[in-house]
Amino acid sequence: MSRKQTTAEEEAGAIDLTPMLDVVFIMLIFFIVTATFIKEPGVDVVKPEATTADLKAASILVAINDNDEIWIAKEKVDDRQVKNTLERLYAENPKGWLVIQPDKEASIEKVALIADAARRIGIEKVSVATEKS
Repeated sequence: MSRKQTTAEEEAGAIDLTPMLDVVFIMLIFFIVTATFIKEPGVDVVKPEATTADLKAASILVAINDNDEIWIAKEKVDDRQVKNTLERLYAENPKGWLVIQPDKEASIEKVALIADAARRIGIEKVSVATEKS
């Protein structure tokens, strides 16, 4: 009888962790749903330096490497497909904005091509990424 009595006392003093686990899972789901993931263009570039660099997050990243190749969403994009690709990405996030990440050796013509395509689509916020010196 003492064995049953000890077990009953332990159960009466035990803490039920189920509500705490429910809260933890709800918080986990909340953070996963509200998180913004870092998007990468798919190629590493050496950014030019600027004294007025400002750190911001972007929803559309376009990289131009030193060979003047345009990379969007980890895919190499032909010059003729830039506008269509940007339209598709902008349709997914119409409140987003565009960041162009040119390499130091990239030509200004490629940057202008991307900025012009963004302007034609209606992307108002366009910036060029640089390294802060």
